[in-house]
Amino acid sequence: MGAAPIRVVLAKLGLDGHDRGLKVVARMLRDAGMEVVYLGLRQTTGTIVDAVEQEDADVVGISMHNAGHLTLAPLIVAALADAGLGDVPVVIGGVVPDEDLDELAAAGVGAVLGPGASAVEVVASVRGVVDAGVRATGD
Repeated sequence: MGAAPIRVVLAKLGLDGHDRGLKVVARMLRDAGMEVVYLGLRQTTGTIVDAVEQEDADVVGISMHNAGHLTLAPLIVAALADAGLGDVPVVIGGVVPDEDLDELAAAGVGAVLGPGASAVEVVASVRGVVDAGVRATGD
């Protein structure tokens, strides 16, 4: 029997009401054989962390288009760590200026995908952060 499929929790954090892109990403990941739990709009750090724990997720994907990435992404990383889930990588997608990428990486964000990322890029990023996590923890 092969390895279990990657389990991804996808969500929109905060009040941003635009989820079309995240729905496209969900389809890309499903088409690549991943299991996707789509939480939808207006999630909190608490609901996302609860879903990661309940679904035994391998990775979290957060869509951000409200310029809150420097505040909200580190909050998710910290909330996961506080819940004992610090080994679950966080990938964010949205409009993120290049000058913010180093700060996000330093805050623990595993990957950042910009607008127009292809299915190949999305899938490779998710697989990459999950593989890096597996190597880092020795699983």
